Amino acid sequence: MTALRVGGVLLGGTGAGWGGAAAPAPTALAPTALAPTALAPTSPTAPAPAAATSAAPKKPPTMAPGPAGRTPVFERRPTGGSAAEKAAAEKVVALTFDADMTADQGARAKAGERFDNPELIALLRRLKVPSTVFMTGRWAEEYPAQAKGIGTDDLFEVANHSYSHYAFTADCYGLPVVAKDAMTRDVERAFSAFRQAGVRNVVPYFRFPGGCYDDAALRALGPADVTAVQWDVVSGDAFATDAGAVAEQVLDGVRPGSLVVMHCTRSAAPVTAEAISRIVPELRKRGYRFVKVSELMEG
Repeated sequence: MTALRVGGVLLGGTGAGWGGAAAPAPTALAPTALAPTALAPTSPTAPAPAAATSAAPKKPPTMAPGPAGRTPVFERRPTGGSAAEKAAAEKVVALTFDADMTADQGARAKAGERFDNPELIALLRRLKVPSTVFMTGRWAEEYPAQAKGIGTDDLFEVANHSYSHYAFTADCYGLPVVAKDAMTRDVERAFSAFRQAGVRNVVPYFRFPGGCYDDAALRALGPADVTAVQWDVVSGDAFATDAGAVAEQVLDGVRPGSLVVMHCTRSAAPVTAEAISRIVPELRKRGYRFVKVSELMEG
């Protein structure tokens, strides 16, 4: 079990795994000659038993609720406190991408502003990088074909970034604020938008718009039954124009178990794909393996 501290409160986590063994190879038999014999009549062959049904999909790991039902918060895979534990930690990293679109940006999209980034998704496929996309419900409504394409590709998992991309606290980068009694409905509306778009690989994770939250938000969101996911590495790709600087910031910040926040929005993060083309080969060269948030949380 993993303990994380959120707002002065320690919260717990869980994980799971499995294994199996191969059956021995059959032994070859030499052919033999047999005298013909009379065969007794036989009854009709009994039907073969039905094939076993496939196992149910594995349930994504989540963290236990905090005190008084507060939403738990996950930031990275813990690696232990000692130098030896840190040195022995598995070199895994989760790249996450926020597909942002606020509820009031429909007119801008109709006027030609692009809140999607299909070139980035295509690059992640070519590089075979498992990733978690934190998608707003409004984004899924605006780009349903892309949402379905991402959400039915096993390379990706789709998590909730709210429906509206409105803030869950005051003073959060100038975003409009969701009322406390509407927070759970906003999250549930995003999940509904995913279903309408045909998104299949949905995980019960939530990222606060702007990363802004407080104790009141954690309490209000408790009924949504999600694990909030933050990060320990800020890529700085939002509104950046220098891909090299973004790549350098990520490469300098990544440690075993890190969780990186990036964006899947051309208008607000135009150099993300170029930065990824530098980040991925370098981290692999350093011995890192890319995982989705669900696998990072499982460790």
